[in-house]
Amino acid sequence: MKAKQPDHQDFIARDGVKVAFELYQNDGPTVLLMPTWSIVHSRHWKMQIAYLARHFRLITFDGRGNGGSDRPAETAAYADAEFVADAVAVLDATDTDQTVVAGVSMGGHWAALLAGLHPQRISGAVLIGASTSLVPRDPHRQVFDWDEELDTHQGWAKYNRHHWERDYDDFTRFFMSQVFSEPHSTKQREDAVAWALETDGETLIATQLGERITADVERRILESIRCPVLLIHGTEDHVQPHASSQVLAEIVGGTLVSIEGGGHLPNARDPVQVNLAIRRFVETLRPFTARPAAGARP
Repeated sequence: MKAKQPDHQDFIARDGVKVAFELYQNDGPTVLLMPTWSIVHSRHWKMQIAYLARHFRLITFDGRGNGGSDRPAETAAYADAEFVADAVAVLDATDTDQTVVAGVSMGGHWAALLAGLHPQRISGAVLIGASTSLVPRDPHRQVFDWDEELDTHQGWAKYNRHHWERDYDDFTRFFMSQVFSEPHSTKQREDAVAWALETDGETLIATQLGERITADVERRILESIRCPVLLIHGTEDHVQPHASSQVLAEIVGGTLVSIEGGGHLPNARDPVQVNLAIRRFVETLRPFTARPAAGARP
C-alpha cells in the first residue's frame, strides 16, 4: 500500500511506447522525479513521495522497461534521448510549464540533460549519485567486460550480459548489495530486488545497448545549464564514485551535499536528509504562481 495515492494516473505514448506517470496535486511549485535505470521503477522514490507531495506538486513516471511502462525489445528505445523526450511528454501531459527536476543515478544523468536541453522548462535540478561518462568507474568495476563470455561470475563479473541471460535473479541480488552498501539495509535491498524482478534480463540488456551521448556532448550540455543545481552523493557509493558529483558540481556551478558513509541510493537509505535537502532547495528558488487544482476552471 502506498503511503499516499496519486491524484491522477495516466500514460503518455511516444512511437508506440507507453510510459506510465502519476501526478500528486498541490498548489506549490512542481517537482518532477525522474526514473532511473530500468532495473527499478519509480517506487525507488517511495520515501520522498508522501513528504514532498505535502509541500509541492509532484510528478513521477516509470522509465520504459519497468513498472507500468512498456518494455520495448528494440535497443533504440532506450537511448538517452528517449528518456529525456519521455520527461518532456509527461510535463506536457500534466500541463506543467516549469518544474524542478530530480534524478538518481542514470536519472540524475537524464535530469541534467533535461536541464541543459530544455532550460525554459527547468527552474532547478537535483542530481543524486548522478551517473556521468566524465569520471571513470571505480577500478573494481573495470576488471570485467560486460559483453564478453567470462569464466567467472563472482563479484562484479555478474555485471555481464551473459550472466543476466542465465541468472538474472543472482545478478539483481548482487547489484542491490552494492547499491545499498550501508549496514542494516536488508529492507531496502529486498524492496529493490523485488522491483528488479518486475522486468527481466533481456530487457535490461536492451537498456544497456541504448545509445548514450558522448562525453564531449555531455560536457557541452552540462556547461549550458543555467538553473541552480543541488548535488547529493554518498561518500561510500560503490556504483558511481563520489568524485563524479565533485566534477559535476564544478562544471555546473552547483552545491554538493555529501552524505558521510552513504551508498548509491541515499534517497532510500537516508530519506530524511535527502527530503529536507530537496525541500530547502526548491524553497530557495524564485517565487511561483499558484495553479488551480486539477479540473478547476479559471
